[in-house]
Amino acid sequence: MKHFLLAALLLDSGFWILDSNSCRAADNKTARPNILWLIAEDFSPHLGCYGTKEVWTPNLDRLAGQGMRFTRAFTTAPVCSASRSAFMTGMYQTTIGAHHHRSHRDDGHRVPDGVKPVTDWMRAAGYFTANLVELPPAFGFKGSGKTDWNFTYDGKPFDGREWSDLKAHQPFYAQINFQETHRKFHAPPKADPAKVALPPIYPDHPVARKDWAEYLDAASELDRKVGLILAQLEADGLADSTMILFMGDHGQAHVRGKQFVYDDGLRIPLILRWPKNFSSPKNYKAGTVSDQLVCSLDFTATSLALAGAKKPAKMQGRVFLGEQSEPPRQYVFGARDRCDETMFRFRTVRDARWRYIKNFMPERPFLQTNDYKERSYPVWNLIKELGAAGRLTDWQKNFYLAPTMPPEELYDMESDPHSMSNLAASTKPEHQAALKRLRAELEKWLVESDDQGRFPEPPEVTAAKGATKPGANSPGEKPVKKNRKKQP
Repeated sequence: MKHFLLAALLLDSGFWILDSNSCRAADNKTARPNILWLIAEDFSPHLGCYGTKEVWTPNLDRLAGQGMRFTRAFTTAPVCSASRSAFMTGMYQTTIGAHHHRSHRDDGHRVPDGVKPVTDWMRAAGYFTANLVELPPAFGFKGSGKTDWNFTYDGKPFDGREWSDLKAHQPFYAQINFQETHRKFHAPPKADPAKVALPPIYPDHPVARKDWAEYLDAASELDRKVGLILAQLEADGLADSTMILFMGDHGQAHVRGKQFVYDDGLRIPLILRWPKNFSSPKNYKAGTVSDQLVCSLDFTATSLALAGAKKPAKMQGRVFLGEQSEPPRQYVFGARDRCDETMFRFRTVRDARWRYIKNFMPERPFLQTNDYKERSYPVWNLIKELGAAGRLTDWQKNFYLAPTMPPEELYDMESDPHSMSNLAASTKPEHQAALKRLRAELEKWLVESDDQGRFPEPPEVTAAKGATKPGANSPGEKPVKKNRKKQP
């Protein structure tokens, strides 16, 4: 009778255990898969399996070969606190008031009723939750333990932080956060600066090449550490019962990446490997590459569904695997608001081919005063120096040094992967059709998602963050800095 009830439970949850390990798995409370998120900070899809040269990523390449690799995965924000607030709740940061970078960590701001971190939903579904900091000593490193939620949370965010908790508490939902690709980069040198494929949006200069090579070296070091994690899962007998999801928390830590809503700031790697002890969920095909549009909110909704839970009523993420799968997205949306002292309001929509950007503050220049980038990004300052010396290309000069930014931008991502040719003013029928369609989709999303960015921050809040009045903050101006904290 007991085995009949167990079988009925597994059937109802949509999971079938495939081999003789099923009895042991059931005895160890793994009737549902363990779920492990591996989160790289500030990382775009710069892995060997995505075609990047001068990077050494055999472990993640192998994981991609064993699982599914997604080519069109995006976050909803190009900076950590806004992005993490979104994917940890399955809600747009602009909907829950978490859109200004690190504005609400200690002021009592709470998410709306019916919205919770994914760990609360997982715990309610019977999962042990962990943000793994204490890893096996032989690794020689720890998880960063980063949460960086941009809201006040009164509960217990995670149940544990030690690797040793996992075998004793199954099923588990766990995260390991890796800071290698967050500045400052620290990794053994491997990439040859002369051989890296430096994007043409940056000056072809030794400083820029060295900086890009160091970023790729950080990716290689990230891969080494991921390899240790994957090997330990095998050694502990957890690999065949644990779903692995590898992602970036947002895009690359480069001048036009982090904090900006181009693909450089929003597109991330996504690799998902399903465990052998469970039959594959609907839409999952091991060893394949998917061009489906997915956003980071969907990782949350899908992980919950694969854990056997129903998607919460308010959750904006979509389930893309399993029996609860929803129709594939036609569009993904993104937003950027104040980052530290730097005021912008960008909103963007991307389909399979086009990216449209609406700039609500076009009077502001790209190179607004930004203390974080001026301290940490050598190419940010290099652009200014080369511009003053007349040594930028026409495109670089006209983009980076222009006193204003265009109110609308449209890019054909198939023919222009670096988003260099703004087609918003083009009169070609194809371009005008894409512009009007995406503009309408963005306007609809702003209303349907209840975008809180339409309400300006109180002046005392922006002043406390060091921001200047609207229309100021030109490259030559220095904002008032109050209570400034170094960005980790």
